[in-house]
Amino acid sequence: MNITAIRAIYRYEMMRFFRTLLQSFLSPVISTSLYFVVFGAAIGSRIQEVEGVSYGAFIVPGLVMLSVITQSISNASFAIYFPKFIGTTYEILSAPVSFLEIVTGYVGAAATKALFIGLVILATSTLFVDISVAHPVAMIAFLLLTCLSFSLMGFIIGIWAKNFEQLQLVPLLIVTPLVFLGGSFYSVNMLPPVWQTIALFNPVLYLISGFRWAFFGLADVPVGMSLFAIAVFTGVCMGVIWWIFRTGWRLRV
Repeated sequence: MNITAIRAIYRYEMMRFFRTLLQSFLSPVISTSLYFVVFGAAIGSRIQEVEGVSYGAFIVPGLVMLSVITQSISNASFAIYFPKFIGTTYEILSAPVSFLEIVTGYVGAAATKALFIGLVILATSTLFVDISVAHPVAMIAFLLLTCLSFSLMGFIIGIWAKNFEQLQLVPLLIVTPLVFLGGSFYSVNMLPPVWQTIALFNPVLYLISGFRWAFFGLADVPVGMSLFAIAVFTGVCMGVIWWIFRTGWRLRV
């Protein structure tokens, strides 16, 4: 394992993040505040509690997951797409580093950025509602796994994209709707039986459910299924990335 190469890629990506530190943190703080005003105040005045938890506190795990997933994808996809766009990908591919070291550097930096944003949103949420974490170790574990898995997905999107429009296509048209339909702001048990069954085919549901369980001990699906789902998703993403580097698909275009 070439630790020097991993550190170089990781430091370069993190330096780019810290150069825009203010906007990187200010945007999610404002977005979180607006979500609390709209959902927490407007809807929360009509829905006092969900399964014994105040509605304002109930939506916190969903808000964190929404931001972490979108940030993981956007950070990782742009990180690999930009070198491909300006043609410096060839320098990375010709360097004496393996695909695992390249992925570790880029994905590790993207996951770190998303983790920072998630923690900032969690801290911002405490300004609006009282939050208690029933299982702190599980909460950190789910947060880390989500950052890692969706950073891997973003890395794939960055390689697949041929232009900046395609770079935003999957997050806007697929990922964000899945997050909203995955129980971010409601419990799946509140849905009619038919829609409860349909919701089980949404992979994001398992992430949000497991993350919410870490806070309140409440889950729409068993925690074991949540861990299994995120493990399968991570494995599939790693398999796709291995195939991409093995075949050179859209890396040498």
